[in-house]
Amino acid sequence: MAVRAVRGATQVEADDRDQILEATTELVAAVLARNALTTDDVISVIFTATPDLTAEFPALAARKLGFHEVPLICASEIAVPHALPRVIRLMAHVATDRPRAEVQHVYLRGATALRLDIAQ
Repeated sequence: MAVRAVRGATQVEADDRDQILEATTELVAAVLARNALTTDDVISVIFTATPDLTAEFPALAARKLGFHEVPLICASEIAVPHALPRVIRLMAHVATDRPRAEVQHVYLRGATALRLDIAQ
């Protein structure tokens, strides 16, 4: 079993609590499903949001999915002038037997533009 980092991102249309929770729930669920993970496999998750998203903590969505014993933290992305707006990112540290090359990173909605090379 190895520790791997799984990346992901999604974009919302507005700084709206429900949109943030819905998009983050979708992102976390996709990361788990595409990598055949359960919450027991997740060591920790770092969530970031662009500075234009302040209506809710993205980590709350993970808590609602059952991440009760998983350390979670939220942070703000740096305010780069040409950055894609309204983006929630995550980096999950997981225990898995998958080789690094088989880890599925997940980019959803408008955030696919961030990583066209690996977006699904």
